[in-house]
Amino acid sequence: MFKKVSAGLSLSDKVALELLQKIESGESPPGTKLPTEPELSKQFGVSRTVVREAISRLKNEGMVDSQQGSGVYVSEQSQLRPLRIKVEDATSLESVMQIIELRRAIEAEVAALVAVRRTPKQLETIGQALAAIAADMTAGGNGVLADVAFHRSIAEATGNPFLLKTLIFLNKFLEAATRVTRSIEARRDDFMREVREEHESIVAAIRAGDAVAARAAAQTHMFNVARRLAQGSADNAPARQQAAAQPVGKNRSSSIQ
Repeated sequence: MFKKVSAGLSLSDKVALELLQKIESGESPPGTKLPTEPELSKQFGVSRTVVREAISRLKNEGMVDSQQGSGVYVSEQSQLRPLRIKVEDATSLESVMQIIELRRAIEAEVAALVAVRRTPKQLETIGQALAAIAADMTAGGNGVLADVAFHRSIAEATGNPFLLKTLIFLNKFLEAATRVTRSIEARRDDFMREVREEHESIVAAIRAGDAVAARAAAQTHMFNVARRLAQGSADNAPARQQAAAQPVGKNRSSSIQ
């Protein structure tokens, strides 16, 4: 049985989520037939239109299949869902740190693989990407996109599309954090020097074909990314608290950046 959903902006999403939880928990394993549309409508306390929309969403995600004249069944592919991280679950400092831990493990192996696989052309591309970071910052930029492009150039040199796709996926959740660390680094010469030296160490190890050194250099860089982010968050705490204490005026608006 399903519990009735409360009224809200997206009832179909809520119904789809309830059904999805049943599937992911194993309570409704592949091959399970879902209750009929009228039955689901009654159990959830919503209209049949809402149920139809929820089922449609699950079909689009490959979670359920319709069998004409028989009903809707949990798909055999339902356990092979793509990796997802909810945006709201990845905004806290703790969550960002956990994502950095995941990225550190991947970046380390990427660097090690590239050290033994890279071609002369790929090595040239990596060197150009490294130089582009300094060029962007010299021109007044923050170097964030150039930094992302640098790490991507290394991942591309593995020749492994799955590693590249995974890093691109994780970077979506780390771009905001990168902007925070970059803003802190820009105010501290020692941080800027650290970032430059860490990047150069990764490239030097890759250029030398030393997988062990490349792995260590990438791990060190990601450890320090986390350290700078933590320190930057602590340094910015008073400013955030002061902003939060200000009264909300008529013309004041909030934004997520």
